[in-house]
Amino acid sequence: MNPPILHRERRAFTLIELLVAIGVIAVLIALLLPALGAARETGRTAACLSNQRQMVLAWTMYANAYKERVMPLAYWSREDIGAGEQIFWWGTHGSGPEGVNYEKGFIAPFLDAKLSPRSVFECPSQAWGTYRPQGPRQTPTSTYGYNGYYLSPSKTPGWAQQIGFRPWKRLFEIRQPESVFVFADSLLAGDPPSNTALLDPPMVFSSGAWQENPFPTTSFRHHRPRVGVGGTTCAARCDGSVRSVIAEPLWLTDPGIAIGSAGGLDVHYVPDASDW
Repeated sequence: MNPPILHRERRAFTLIELLVAIGVIAVLIALLLPALGAARETGRTAACLSNQRQMVLAWTMYANAYKERVMPLAYWSREDIGAGEQIFWWGTHGSGPEGVNYEKGFIAPFLDAKLSPRSVFECPSQAWGTYRPQGPRQTPTSTYGYNGYYLSPSKTPGWAQQIGFRPWKRLFEIRQPESVFVFADSLLAGDPPSNTALLDPPMVFSSGAWQENPFPTTSFRHHRPRVGVGGTTCAARCDGSVRSVIAEPLWLTDPGIAIGSAGGLDVHYVPDASDW
């Protein structure tokens, strides 16, 4: 005679148990997401610092090749280019038939890179597609600004008529090289904001006096808080060092997109401002 077959009772999750499990998983995800976001931004910041480290090294190599004369921001006047196209530190303006040409940029011989999304010229926290590109062609140039206002005044378009009397710097003439920015994260306010390859100071020199600059370009796009004012900018100094600077609330002229200036005029931008 065959033994009786024992049927084990199968117990399924109740609806309450299932809802509790889903709730626990949701709480864990909510706790983990900020940490994952912070980790991603830390990685982007590290990549941005690496980009600028390469750029400031190339900038130093340019000066060494040109008898200590630092790189100009742009050749834009008729005496420099005649009827030709403007040439910026990152390449040509792009108004000619060939478009933007990186190889003609002043930094090109010293930096093995090209103008493209995710290149050394682009901050990972301000990727292609998150801003309106300047210039006549919708192609990448750079999301880093160059401090031509102090380093090459007569070769800085838009400002040269007012500040062109100031000397074009040689490496040994730079004051406070450990503090003065060569490059930093940059962005120009607008809707949408646009990239700019000029790192403008918090004050500008006009009619013989310093006046507040209503359109500074330093971007504090890294580690921006969800609530309140903050963020950091990555910046390369004239001594070759590269570090982040944490924004203070009063520095930002456009808190919504974290644009402003890092400290006072003579700290990171124009150390000899009192001599002008």
